[in-house]
Amino acid sequence: MRDLGVGFQYLVQGQRWVARHGKQYGFGLIPGLITLVLYLGALVALAVWGPDFVTWATPFADDWSSPWPGLFRGFLTAVLFALALALAVITFTAVTLLIGQPFYENLSEKVDRDVSPDGSAPESDLPLWQELWISGRDSLRVVGRALLWAVLLFGLGFVPFIGQTVVPVVGFFVTGFFLTEELTAVALQRRSVELRDRLALLRSRKMLIWGFGTPLALSFLVPFVAVFLMPGAVAGATLMARDLLGEETTDEDERNHAPVGHPNPMFRKPEVGA
Repeated sequence: MRDLGVGFQYLVQGQRWVARHGKQYGFGLIPGLITLVLYLGALVALAVWGPDFVTWATPFADDWSSPWPGLFRGFLTAVLFALALALAVITFTAVTLLIGQPFYENLSEKVDRDVSPDGSAPESDLPLWQELWISGRDSLRVVGRALLWAVLLFGLGFVPFIGQTVVPVVGFFVTGFFLTEELTAVALQRRSVELRDRLALLRSRKMLIWGFGTPLALSFLVPFVAVFLMPGAVAGATLMARDLLGEETTDEDERNHAPVGHPNPMFRKPEVGA
């Protein structure tokens, strides 16, 4: 259970780090703002044309007696919009990280250099286009897994009592796990850690991951909050990635208070430059 608190502490430390580095925070806001504009445009379009789409897709309801066609299509429209919102929450981080790859890569490197005892940071030898390809490919795989969970939980949501109590809680933990995977991928990809190994690494410390990702998932439900928390979330995820790999971490302001990284017996840290 201690890892729950440690995970949340990394989330807070990440926000404090960007607060002390205003320039990095400012640059880190740009990708989130771009993604926000795109998503808002898509949701507005869905709100305007969604009812027409549902009507077009359900011609069989035209012959029903009133008020059943309106109620049925209204329900489907609400479900469609709810699924779109869930998809937006799940994919916002992945799309923002993909758009902001150079921004967040640079931010993550600076965090590594700032907290590393020797001031060094792992660097990727891959060209930018290849990093974008790997990031996009892995994000699609993660989003696919997340969507499977979303469909399963959506179906379970109709089960009396469980659907209104247990399912929402499980949903936030699942969302938090996948959000954390996307965020830690920025630092772990520079260390040449493949997606399968990243998932195994995160599963070995589920409490730590939930402590970081679940509060973040809850905060992302508040409009526009995700944009402003993203730079700090990337910074905190970088600090947590160092813990997962057992890398020593120091910070001149929090040297005596930061959680101490410890080796993970399931994973051997790759050598920088290997």
